[in-house]
Amino acid sequence: MQRRIVGQERVLEEVIICLLAGGHALLVGVPGLAKTLLVRTLASALELDFKRVQFTPDLMPGDITGTEVIEEDRTTGRRAARFIRGPIFTQVLLADEINRTPPKTQAALLEAMQEGRVTAGGDDLLLPRPFFVLATQNPIEQEGTYPLPEAQLDRFMFDIRLEYPSADEEVEILRATTGVADADIQPVLDAERVLTLQRWVREVPVADNVFRYAASLVRATRPADASAVDDVKRWIRWGAGPRAGQALILGAKARALLAGRFHATPDDVRRVALPVLRHRVLVNFHAEAEGVSTDDVVGRLLQAIEPPRSGL
Repeated sequence: MQRRIVGQERVLEEVIICLLAGGHALLVGVPGLAKTLLVRTLASALELDFKRVQFTPDLMPGDITGTEVIEEDRTTGRRAARFIRGPIFTQVLLADEINRTPPKTQAALLEAMQEGRVTAGGDDLLLPRPFFVLATQNPIEQEGTYPLPEAQLDRFMFDIRLEYPSADEEVEILRATTGVADADIQPVLDAERVLTLQRWVREVPVADNVFRYAASLVRATRPADASAVDDVKRWIRWGAGPRAGQALILGAKARALLAGRFHATPDDVRRVALPVLRHRVLVNFHAEAEGVSTDDVVGRLLQAIEPPRSGL
């Protein structure tokens, strides 16, 4: 993928970790940071079906999941209902600017993400596997948008932030994208092997002290919890739920597998803590007034809560 995507090593790693852990990701970044190119390249490298949906204020749930139509047989005159599948019936779905569509349409997508199926005419239609949704948001333009409710943000395993490239990377981007040559992406995996890797992630062993460390990180985000540090009590309005702990462990397992290790460590949990927690922790007015972000709070939590030492 790095043959086509300049820089963004951290983003690429987090996207692949999220895929192998069986989750879905939210990509947040300003326009022009190659979010669409990244997702399309991922699908090509894994030989997975790819579809892109541009979310707009007039997009309806049926435009994503599909609609039923009445067809008439011209020879017999008999009419029958037929379901036309929407773009959600794919393996890699890019939901571009998901916050530009009304909550009704957002809910239809998120329900399908959670259940892995679409209900049509009383029948449950299973979505292809693997099924990976990457939804993008533009953080600088909020006029005329419908921000995802916090409870629905929790459906995304990772919140991945894309930053501006460095000076050298920007020069390389200009060189690579203004000529005639284009990097040829050869598939290195397929759907069956991706599913195998997802199954292997679940089988990676985790020690009890790593489970306890992940749970302590999550519990420390809750202001009313006894383990909450002073910064959390002062700045956090609402902490993360149990789904955050599940994402920490699965993300740690996937990172360990990518590194060629057969067990997850506290360092793996720390590596995925920011994309797991940043959208599940809500700051209050005092934090906003002081210019404190959720990233700042999570960073302080990682400093305050000591990881377990090896052998414990």
